Amino acid sequence: MRRLYRSIFIVWIALRYGLDELLLNSFDRAWLRVLSKVLSVGRNLEAPRGQRLREALERLGPIFVKFGQVLSTRRDLLPEDIADEFARLQDRVPPFSSDIAVASIERAFRRPVDQIFSSFDREPIASASIAQVHFATLKGRDGQERDVAVKVLRPDMLQVIEKDLSLMRMVAGWLDSLSADARRLKPREVVAEFDKYLHDELDLVREASSAAQLRRNMEGLNLVMIPEMIWDYCQSEVIVMERMKGVPINQIERLRDAGVDIPKLARDGVTIFFTQVFRDGFFHADMHPGNIQVSLAPETFGRYIALDFGIVGTLTEFDKEYLAQNFAAFFRRDYKRVAELHVESGWVPATTRVDEMEAAVRAVCEPYFDRPLKEISLGMVLMRLFQASRRFDVEIQPQLVLLKKTLLNIEGLGRQLDPELDLWHTAKPFLETWMLEQMGPQKLINELKDQAPRYAKLLPELPRLLHDYLKQNPAVAYRRDLEQLLVEQKRTNRLLQGLIYGGIGFALGLIAMQVILRVRL
Repeated sequence: MRRLYRSIFIVWIALRYGLDELLLNSFDRAWLRVLSKVLSVGRNLEAPRGQRLREALERLGPIFVKFGQVLSTRRDLLPEDIADEFARLQDRVPPFSSDIAVASIERAFRRPVDQIFSSFDREPIASASIAQVHFATLKGRDGQERDVAVKVLRPDMLQVIEKDLSLMRMVAGWLDSLSADARRLKPREVVAEFDKYLHDELDLVREASSAAQLRRNMEGLNLVMIPEMIWDYCQSEVIVMERMKGVPINQIERLRDAGVDIPKLARDGVTIFFTQVFRDGFFHADMHPGNIQVSLAPETFGRYIALDFGIVGTLTEFDKEYLAQNFAAFFRRDYKRVAELHVESGWVPATTRVDEMEAAVRAVCEPYFDRPLKEISLGMVLMRLFQASRRFDVEIQPQLVLLKKTLLNIEGLGRQLDPELDLWHTAKPFLETWMLEQMGPQKLINELKDQAPRYAKLLPELPRLLHDYLKQNPAVAYRRDLEQLLVEQKRTNRLLQGLIYGGIGFALGLIAMQVILRVRL
């Protein structure tokens, strides 16, 4: 019955905001369009479609708001006006009772809250769709007290999520079967992706471990602060972390009045992002202004403070190599190579005509080369490439979607801080180093280092393996005469010479490519 009531409420919201009109008009069947016109009689549907969709999601509750936020990252699938409206969605969720929060903490740590904290602010400092945060003072085992933030999962979130997800899957199935336009949006895959995000966020220990990894990675950079996790007090429903004190980054005038160098702050944000992506392959993928503050403390003045690590992105070595080669081809305006890389990676069908895809990529990229570098948005280039690739059935990888979404956030934030920010100038050293690491001599050296333990283990075993082989095949040891052995020796010498000369030539080629890449960049 609850599912029935929820379904009725969703239908009522859809009718109120005219979502039925948007849905039925997208179908190919004439009778559905006629039905849409009949249903729209007497309703005021003058607001833009994106606005109506956003307001409907806000009325449907936090899970649908979160769904809209995830959809806003898929600009390769959504029309631009709808994606822009979805990007405005915020988690404006009323906090749940502090008594429930205290009960969750006591259940997780099996102790009364006043035995854990010397003080606990019952009024939450922040409340979102998945969890809320309270400030507290932790009792230290050595008698020292420590200011902390306590993040508590909303109660019964799994049941709430499963109910709404089941309805979303049902609607996605309808859309997939009724409309060719809807099928291009891949509703089933989008809901499945959302399902994964939500369930990942429900495990707060996973978030804590991501924060710890980022903290280690950023330790020597001295540009960003990430809260330390108090592992003795981290459970799947509650985590306790170091309390961070800063000013939200979108309060630009307050930061400027405090003496923060705003243009430097914009450059530092780009440096942090590119370091996480190109050096570490592990990046904070939810860097909107609500999750970023700036420290005004004298010892850390002007540093970023990163919060909320529920969504992080990772890049594999394959992803890095793919991106490196794409960037190299992009800088050379070698659009054919960009198209070939899509086919070689298996992200488009092998039957795709490279020349057609080359033309589509050229149409996206070429206009950007006639603009000043500071006006070029790398995030927009990636987004347009994804959109152009849709008609070739490109399977956009989730990690690259997160990369594009985060890059758009960083570019938007950086240019909000400093309209004159030249993203390419700031990113150039990272791109140079990264591309050379992926494609230059250092890549070969690193690969040899990585494989060295295997070789070290294998080499001592070679005599025994050879002995076992000869023992099993005694005829091999005695059948050869001296002349044959000399022939084999000559062949071996020629092979060794070929390997040496080939290695020298390969190294010279890599050095030449390194020089070319530096000139190109």
